[in-house]
Amino acid sequence: MSEKNKTIVLPNSITVRDLAQVMETSPIQVIKVLMANGVMANINQQVDFDTAAIVASELGFEAIAETYEEEEIVEVGEIPMWRRMIMDENPKELVNRPPVVTILGHVDHGKTTLLDAIRHTDVAGGEAGGITQHIGAYQIEHKGQLITFLDTPGHAAFTAMRSRGAQGADIVILVVAADDGVMPQTKEAIAHAKAARVPIIVALNKIDRPDANPEFAKRQLSENGLVPDDWDGDTMIVPVSAKQRTGIEDLLEAILLTAEGMSIKANPNGKKIGTIIEAEIDKSKGVMATLLIQNGTVNAGDIVVAGSSYGRIRAMFDYKNKPIRKAGPSTPILIMGMNDVPQAGDIFQVVGSTKEAMSIVTERKIADKDSRFASPKATLEELFSRVQSGEEKELRLIIKADVQGSLEPIMNSLNDLASKEISINILHAETGNISENDVMLASASTAIIVGFNVTADAAAKRMAEGEGVSIRLYQIIYRLIEDVEKALKGMLEPEYVEVIIGKAEVLAIFKIQKIGAIAGCKITAGEFKRNAKARIVRKEEVFHEGEISSLKHEKDDVREVRTGFECGIGLKGFSDFEVGDTILCFTKELSTES
Repeated sequence: MSEKNKTIVLPNSITVRDLAQVMETSPIQVIKVLMANGVMANINQQVDFDTAAIVASELGFEAIAETYEEEEIVEVGEIPMWRRMIMDENPKELVNRPPVVTILGHVDHGKTTLLDAIRHTDVAGGEAGGITQHIGAYQIEHKGQLITFLDTPGHAAFTAMRSRGAQGADIVILVVAADDGVMPQTKEAIAHAKAARVPIIVALNKIDRPDANPEFAKRQLSENGLVPDDWDGDTMIVPVSAKQRTGIEDLLEAILLTAEGMSIKANPNGKKIGTIIEAEIDKSKGVMATLLIQNGTVNAGDIVVAGSSYGRIRAMFDYKNKPIRKAGPSTPILIMGMNDVPQAGDIFQVVGSTKEAMSIVTERKIADKDSRFASPKATLEELFSRVQSGEEKELRLIIKADVQGSLEPIMNSLNDLASKEISINILHAETGNISENDVMLASASTAIIVGFNVTADAAAKRMAEGEGVSIRLYQIIYRLIEDVEKALKGMLEPEYVEVIIGKAEVLAIFKIQKIGAIAGCKITAGEFKRNAKARIVRKEEVFHEGEISSLKHEKDDVREVRTGFECGIGLKGFSDFEVGDTILCFTKELSTES
C-alpha cells in the first residue's frame, strides 16, 4: 500500500461484510477497528457513512460519499378537475391564495384535540369558542396570512373526495402520537396522502406524556417513507402537545413554509369553481351545502351547479355562521338554495342562468346512467393495454396478505418485475382482509387489489362492484407473481366466470310485426337485465343461447325486472319460443378468484 491513501466510494450505509470487501480486507479486521472505536458490530450489521469512513481511514483508505442522481418524479393519476380548470386561466392574473390543509391520522392520536388547539390560537378571530355551527371547514390567521382547514372525519373522506377528482387539500397534517408511534390507520393515511401526491407534515403529538418516545416514532415514520428533515430527509416533523397547546405556532409556521415552496394560486376574477365539502337537509332551511372556493369570487345570488344539483344562492355564511355577500379563493362558505343534496367531493361551478344549470344537470344525469351500465374495471389486462398505448407509465397495486412473512417476499418479487417501460407502484401493503378503505384507495388511484390467503368482506365486495375496482385473490404466491408478470408482458388472458342472475318461465308467445316473437314470462328467481344474455332450456336441455334484445314490463321498455313480476322478453335472432320453456338470465364477469 502506498503512503497516499487509496480512494473508495461508499454509500450512505453499508454492512461490515461489504465494507471489508470494498477494502479487500477481512471482516474480522473491520470489526476490530470498530471495537477499538467503541462500536460493537457483527458481520451483517449496517454502519453509516461517517463510521465507515473512520474505519477506512484507519486502514489506509480515503472514503468519498456516493452521489445519487435525482429521479424525475412522475405524478400518479389524473390532475384534479378544478386544478385543470385553473390551468386555463391567464397566468398573469393568478395570485397566491391561502393553503388548504386537512388533518389525517390514527384514531385516538389527537386529531380533534389538535384542531381545537389550532382554533384557539386564532387571536385575530377571537370567536373560536363561540362557533355556533359546524360547517366542515374553517380559517385561521397566522402572521397576517390565512390558512384554511378542512375538518374531515379522516382519510376515508379525504380519499372519497379524491376518487371524484376533488383532492381539496394542498397540504396534509399527519398526526402521530409520540407514545404510540405508527399504527395501522397511520400507515393507511400515509398511503392515501402519498397516492394523492400531497405534501405531508407530521405533527408528533402527546410529547408531554411521560412515556413519549419521539425517536422511536421518527424511526417508524422513516421506515414508512417519511424521513425526518433532521435525519437528512424531506419530511417536516413538528413536536406538539395539543392538550398543553404547545408547538402549535411551530406547526402553523411549518404549514406556511411548505406553502411557500408550492404554487398555490388562483384567479379571484376568473371562473367560479370549487369543491363541495359536505351537504345536508335542514328541516327549516332546506339544503345546506358547504363549499370550498378554489378559483374566482362567489357572490350571493349566483347560480351554482354541483353534480346533479343546482340552485341560486339565497343566503351565504362564513365558518362563524356570519352572513356574507361574497367570498374568494380558499374560503369555506355555507350556502342555502340548492334543489338537491350534492355529494361531498363534487366539483361546483357558477353559471349564468337557471336554464344553463338545468341543461348541464340533465346532460350529467344521462351520462351517469349510461356509465353505470358500462363502467370498466381497472383490470391487469386493461392497465397493460393503457401502458402499451402510452396512457399509463406504472402499474398501481394494493397488496393484502395473511401474515407479514408472506407480505415481504411478495413485495420484493413484484418490485423485481419493474422495467424501464413500466414501473410497479405498491401504494399500500398490509396484513389482514380486504376492507372498504382498500377499495376506496384503489378507486381513487385506479389501482388493483391483490390478496394472498385473505378474503374481501361483503361491504368491500359491494363497493368494489360499484366503483369498478378489480380484486384478485390467490392462495399460491408464484401464481400471483406470474399473473402480474404476464400482465406486464401483455400475455395475461382475462378470466371470466358465468353468473346466473335470473330465471323465468314462458307463459305465452306474442308475434309482433317487424320485431318477431316475444315471450310472455314470469320471473321466478333473481332478476333479468336488458344488457345480459339468456339461455333457453327445453326438456332439461339447452335449446338456444343469445343476447336479450328487448325487455318490457306491461308496455314500457325497462332495464330490469325482478322476481314475481311478469314481462316480455325478446332474444336477438330467435323467435322459436314455446310455452313452458325456462329462460336463464346470465352475465359474464371477470373472475376475482385465482
